[in-house]
Amino acid sequence: MHKFEIYKDKAGEYRVRFRYNNEIMFSTEGYTSKASAQNAIDSIKKNGPGAPVEDNS
Repeated sequence: MHKFEIYKDKAGEYRVRFRYNNEIMFSTEGYTSKASAQNAIDSIKKNGPGAPVEDNS
């Protein structure tokens, strides 16, 4: 199962994390409003599928 989560950090900012099989895959910067955190999710959903893969190995 995979999902986005909006949560408040210790500083009181809203952050987004993405979980896949209960493992945190990534977390965003802090946002001052929940609406900004939701905008980040919307942007990832919209722009993420077509993002290129950059191999820096």
